[in-house]
Amino acid sequence: MEFQLPITIPSLPQPIGYGDKLLLVGSCFTEHIGNALRDWKFETLQNPNGILFDPASVATSLISYIRPQHYGEEDLVFFNELWQSWQHHSIFSHVDRDQCLAAVNASQVRAHAFLREADWLVITLGSAWSYRLVDGGAAVANCHRAPAQTFYKHLMTIEEINTALDSCLHQLFYFNPNLQVLFTVSPVRHIRDGVVDNNRSKARLIESVHHLVGKFNRLFYFPAYELVVDVLRDYRFFDIDMVHPNYPATAFVLEKFVQHCVDEPGRRLLEEIKKIVIARRHKPFQPSTQAHRRFLQDHWQKTAELIRQYPFLDLTEELDYFSEGRG
Repeated sequence: MEFQLPITIPSLPQPIGYGDKLLLVGSCFTEHIGNALRDWKFETLQNPNGILFDPASVATSLISYIRPQHYGEEDLVFFNELWQSWQHHSIFSHVDRDQCLAAVNASQVRAHAFLREADWLVITLGSAWSYRLVDGGAAVANCHRAPAQTFYKHLMTIEEINTALDSCLHQLFYFNPNLQVLFTVSPVRHIRDGVVDNNRSKARLIESVHHLVGKFNRLFYFPAYELVVDVLRDYRFFDIDMVHPNYPATAFVLEKFVQHCVDEPGRRLLEEIKKIVIARRHKPFQPSTQAHRRFLQDHWQKTAELIRQYPFLDLTEELDYFSEGRG
């Protein structure tokens, strides 16, 4: 008896492998994927602008990396005792204007260099709702808890989404001819929009993404949204807010991601790296015992052997931790 809807997920024709560079941008679900890939020692750069939700913000940020755009004082606003950028997450906000600009521009330079050499761009779209400044109509990536009257809310049409992303993709492929793009739609419910408007928003994102995937042969779709909403489809797979997928749901999506998006040598290596990473996070009750010293020595040897076989892996933190057992 089947207790889940079957889903067919086509594997990538040229799957992601160790040695590939991955830039990840988009909603908070991007960070679930990005954090896992980082823990598994893939070379990644994640959300240089901070978390982004709507297609307009994603496209604007990516185009800004291509140039790269240099931000000045005129691009910041000051309120709530902080200098802030409408195009950046509040992690960049600062009481000092120059430090805010320094962090923003350093991230731009880093993103520009990484994007030029990236093999994959993973885009996770969260919402088709876009917030625009009442004064001028410019789209903002983050409202920074500014007064509601500062903005008006706009549900992007499918045509607007297609235009924004299509233009962005053409520029990306000209900038980096080897770039491949993997789209996902976040399964996080934007319940503040209301259930009906959240579904309208997700439907527009899905329609636009599939239109683009059908147009470009370097674009692919991974069904994170469908895996949570249609395959798991139960509130026990959501956090207490009934909006964010919980750990089992995220783990399920990541399992499918690895199965269909990572190549076979990468999957084998990933399992070995997982063991090392888990061992690094082990918290001993009695760190002075010989048993713990042997644990450290054994894992130092395993880590050193992985580095010998795969010199591109950055296991410095793990090797340093396990070296405590060699004294």
